[in-house]
Amino acid sequence: MYTVPLTTSPNQSFTCTIPIDGKSITFNFFLRYNTQAKYWIMELYDTKNNTIVVSIPLICGLNLLGQYSYLRIGSACIIKVDTTLTSDKPDEKNLGTDFILVWSDTIF
Repeated sequence: MYTVPLTTSPNQSFTCTIPIDGKSITFNFFLRYNTQAKYWIMELYDTKNNTIVVSIPLICGLNLLGQYSYLRIGSACIIKVDTTLTSDKPDEKNLGTDFILVWSDTIF
C-alpha cells in the first residue's frame, strides 16, 4: 500500500508516482474542496494531462476507484486516522492529517 501525500491547500495540483500491479504509474492529481457540499473532489490525469477520471468525492468506506477497475489504475480509499471524529469525510482542515489517501493494487 502507498499513502498519497495530501494537504489542505485549496485547488491543489501535484504529481505522484504510485506502485500498482507491479508497475509504477505517474498521475497528475487535482484536488479541490467543494465548500457548498463540504467534501473534497479528486481528479486524475496522465503525464500528458489527458483525463483519466474526474469528480471522485473523497469519502471513507469504499474503493474510490472500484468502478474504474478496467483501467487498471489500482484501488484507493480514504482512511480515517482519528477515530474520535464523527464525520466520514475530510473537511477543509483535516485532509492529509486526520484522513489519508491509501492506494494499492487493482481489486476486481
